[in-house]
Amino acid sequence: MDATITVTGNVGSDVDVRTDDSNEWAYAAFRLACTPRFVRNGTWRDGETTWLNVNCRNRQLSLNVQASVSKGDPLIVTGRLTTWSWTNSETGEVREKLVLEAIAVGHDLGRGTTRFSRVERSTQQPPADDPSVFNDLEGTDGPDEPANQADGKSAAA
Repeated sequence: MDATITVTGNVGSDVDVRTDDSNEWAYAAFRLACTPRFVRNGTWRDGETTWLNVNCRNRQLSLNVQASVSKGDPLIVTGRLTTWSWTNSETGEVREKLVLEAIAVGHDLGRGTTRFSRVERSTQQPPADDPSVFNDLEGTDGPDEPANQADGKSAAA
């Protein structure tokens, strides 16, 4: 079962983005500080801060986070909450950390304003026509086309 949650907090580290040489994949990671605030005896107080590691494994999300998010920004992050466990090789101690695998990241508009810019996607060009594809259809330009005449015009022209 997935634990999908939405959290608010402030970015507590620089965004670390890693890509491969061909730029086919990108991975972004940052830390998010989530500190609850409450009123006690008429005074606002901060609660204990929960630190989450946020990972963005989607290439476009990673690149957009890199371009849009800075340390200190208030964010809203939705994703799958997981716990990573490992054993410290020197001490043998089992360690854990909370990791939020982000699905969506945005600025918290309750705490400021931002401007949205749509990312322009490069249009994929269709493959060039390959005349050899129709070599097995002798005498035709394709399954529904009449054969070309020697002068390059179709018989119907």
